[in-house]
Amino acid sequence: MAKEKVCLAYSGGLDTSCILAWLIEKGYDVVCFMADVGQEEDFEAAKAKALKIGAVACYVEDLRREFIEELCFPAVQCNAIYENVYLLGTSLARPVIARSQIKVAQKEGCVAVSHGCTGKGNDQVRFELAFYALQPTIKVIAPWRLPEFYERFAGRNDLLDYAEKAGIPVSSTKSKPWSMDENLAHCSYEAGILEDPDVTAPSDMWKLTVDPLKAPDTPEDFTLVFEKGLPKKLITSKGKTITDSVELFLEANAIARRHGVGRIDIVENRFIGLKSRGCYETPGLTCLRSAHIDLEGLVLDREVRALRDQFVTFNYAKILYNGLYFSPEREFLEESIVASQKNVNGQVRCRVYKGSFIVLGRSSETEKLYDASESSMDEIGAFSPEATTGFIAVQAIRLKKYGEAKAEKGERL
Repeated sequence: MAKEKVCLAYSGGLDTSCILAWLIEKGYDVVCFMADVGQEEDFEAAKAKALKIGAVACYVEDLRREFIEELCFPAVQCNAIYENVYLLGTSLARPVIARSQIKVAQKEGCVAVSHGCTGKGNDQVRFELAFYALQPTIKVIAPWRLPEFYERFAGRNDLLDYAEKAGIPVSSTKSKPWSMDENLAHCSYEAGILEDPDVTAPSDMWKLTVDPLKAPDTPEDFTLVFEKGLPKKLITSKGKTITDSVELFLEANAIARRHGVGRIDIVENRFIGLKSRGCYETPGLTCLRSAHIDLEGLVLDREVRALRDQFVTFNYAKILYNGLYFSPEREFLEESIVASQKNVNGQVRCRVYKGSFIVLGRSSETEKLYDASESSMDEIGAFSPEATTGFIAVQAIRLKKYGEAKAEKGERL
């Protein structure tokens, strides 16, 4: 009688390698799934490892373009940011990974999908909410929430011992001081020594970016061109023009990485209610978002920008962070993002230097909300200073009443 199949999100690391062996031990045929979202990974070696452990098949899906065009660029369009600091690098990758894993599971006739997310993190929520939206009848096996698994493997050392007994080759050691997750947008670091929020992250932990103190003494300039809020062109300091979305993103990453741009160290609020310390490197996305924000100052209507910031930006980031990408509210917000960005066209001249992103100038050939003669202190232009007297008088009506009421009560403003 044929065994039931499970599609496992596999990384080649210690946790998922042990989960693979454990699922086989439980009597399943396991199909491994790996997503290439731009992480520096030897996929062929990981695939060979999965098959050696006993997987019946292993898929490696290239999702980089999908990741950039469907997730990263819309995040740039609305300046998505979580708790004012986190650019959502991990959150952005989860929808495309989950969607591709479900496609593989359907193709292979799997009754369940499985993952190696911990029972205390956000990713278990992100993946599983996506799975259920994409295939409502799917079964999910989450080993780190099953007592028979987490009681058997109480910590990393137990996994290493199991791997050794099962003949699973692993590169991890018992002294590894943190965990990492990498994709094209960022690299995250958490757990281990980082769980103490007052412990300074070691200088050798950062994988993607040069230490800003050791970055080049000469700044590097480049230009970003946007159409309808989307990055469409990057012109390097040597005059090379890049228009392909993946190549543009890779070049923005390369420029920012060699100048130490995009590092943050934060304590954030996880969706499940716990606080967590995380360190993140988000080089290229930091530059793209910052340039986009700057261009909006030139071309975007004030009230449209305010409404977008207050409602769309905050809620879109929250939806991404909490794993609600495959939801009606996300579809609604993305339509609002597109509507807000139809006039965000232009170019931003940028500079990176020792960890900093600097705007040198911005311009637009199509949008004319900015009028230098009206704003100038050196000429009157079409704007009459006398008109401001009436504007101030109207704005002051309410405040005068407020001041009078305070005075009557003897209260000090």
